[in-house]
Amino acid sequence: MSINNIENAERSTRLLAATTLRNILGTKTLGEILSDREHTVELMKTSLDEATEAWGVRVERVEVKDVRLPIQLQRAMAAEAEATREARAKVIAAEGEQKASRALKEAADVINESPSALQLRYLQTLNTISAEKNSTIIFPFPMEFMNYFGAGGHGSKANPKA
Repeated sequence: MSINNIENAERSTRLLAATTLRNILGTKTLGEILSDREHTVELMKTSLDEATEAWGVRVERVEVKDVRLPIQLQRAMAAEAEATREARAKVIAAEGEQKASRALKEAADVINESPSALQLRYLQTLNTISAEKNSTIIFPFPMEFMNYFGAGGHGSKANPKA
């Protein structure tokens, strides 16, 4: 019997430890439980020391060896972890899109500096398409070029007969 009329101090301390562990773990995520074990143990020891001091019991150490979580709590923690992974994946995808858009802007700036660069890129794309598939390619022809091949042109702009 302990000092303050606790008939079974060992059993009472075990029950208090289980309750304290449940309360502490209920405030943490699964990642925190797994990675912050020492902090959890220290919180439990402090809490148990405060509660059992009045009983004349001193807690020397606390060890968390095996924690069994209810199925509902396991599901909730798994759902939370899945949501966290999905959120991270979305952030990574958004960062990739941002980098790609910057690269496209830089490419557009380079092409904008030289009109012939756009035409070369266009021809390179046509070459790539023709190498990949045996298909018909419709090649748009600028209307300005038609002036060079018009009536009586022979390589110069069409001259109306005066």
